[in-house]
Amino acid sequence: MNINGTLVAQAIVFALLVLFTMKFVWPPIAAALDERASKIAAGLAAADQAKSELSSANKRGEAELAKSRAETTARLADAERRGQAMVEEAKLKATEEGSKIIAAARVEAEQQTVKAREALREQVAALAVKGAEQILLREVNAGVHADLLGRLKTEL
Repeated sequence: MNINGTLVAQAIVFALLVLFTMKFVWPPIAAALDERASKIAAGLAAADQAKSELSSANKRGEAELAKSRAETTARLADAERRGQAMVEEAKLKATEEGSKIIAAARVEAEQQTVKAREALREQVAALAVKGAEQILLREVNAGVHADLLGRLKTEL
């Protein structure tokens, strides 16, 4: 065999191998690579979209959290104001109640003072009558003494 014939035969076999590979082997490999590339691109796009959705969800979550904090703060402040108002109202009611009790006590003390004065006047009048009896027993003019005792009783 000749080296030139072998070289030509090998070149022809190589050319046939290249043609067979390009016709039957290369298209499925290229299609698989293209399919894989499109899946990777779709996965990256989905990851980017998920990242943006996560960022958006985080922003909405932070906004809701801030809103709930502000609402909670407002409710606490409102509750504190209501509590202070209730305390002030209770103080006013207690003050009014205390004033009523003091006024009633003063009225009662005044009534007891009046009763004590009346009782004292009665006792003084009784003593004056006894004194007048003693005087009348000793003196003759009873009308003058009775008149004096009546004036004395009205003055007391």
